[in-house]
Amino acid sequence: MHDSTAINRHFYDALWSGTELTRPDCFNTWPLISGLLRLSPRRLELGPGLRPRLPLLGSYFIDLSPPVITQLTAHGAIAAAADCVGLPFKDNKFELVCAFDLLEHADDDRQILEEVSRVLKEDGVFIFSVPLHARLWTKFDDLVGHVRRYDPDDLTGMLAMYGLVLKKSAVYGMQPSSPSLVNFGLWWLENFRKEALWCYNRLLMPLGLFFQKKLEFVDGLISAADADEIVLVCRKQTGVACAPTKYPVADS
Repeated sequence: MHDSTAINRHFYDALWSGTELTRPDCFNTWPLISGLLRLSPRRLELGPGLRPRLPLLGSYFIDLSPPVITQLTAHGAIAAAADCVGLPFKDNKFELVCAFDLLEHADDDRQILEEVSRVLKEDGVFIFSVPLHARLWTKFDDLVGHVRRYDPDDLTGMLAMYGLVLKKSAVYGMQPSSPSLVNFGLWWLENFRKEALWCYNRLLMPLGLFFQKKLEFVDGLISAADADEIVLVCRKQTGVACAPTKYPVADS
């Protein structure tokens, strides 16, 4: 188990244990996602926690947190516990793969991209989000288990290594913008963890959903100099040969 995996499980198992699932249609990603469903009968989301963006019925989900697997399964999803660096699926299985707020948590983010490319069909869609700019690092990043923030100029080249072509992108994210608010939240988590998690789940998360802005996509990469986080929509190039999986494949 990677060090970052252990850190993330410690934080998120506690978070999700007292959290109710939020429906995918509550998020500002739903207009984008719902428009792709007709052509994506086989779809996969990586590390959704209890904030899935794909519809639960008929979708596959991979997560390491037991409370997540339990709740997703109870709501009709096809959920399995696995590490995203070794997905238990055959090559070219999915028309749509999503990974929101995931890559920045992984020690080996490129192995995850390789796996995404492997399980994604040719011309399939990959949607993911990442935080930007190392200069914007705060204690919040440490708290939630981030390993890195991304340089926008590096993203297209990194994607191209795995046959993924960026089609459009938009400013994204619900992270607190005030350092004072972040520090106050950290103090509450350190001293009153139960109460802080209740406040997050019952007050801050609903407020964040209420004040979500519509995603404004542009072709290619946005001008991201002042953006804290970005969501990207990619397609897998045709004719791209993926490396065979080195991990057990459990699906049919």
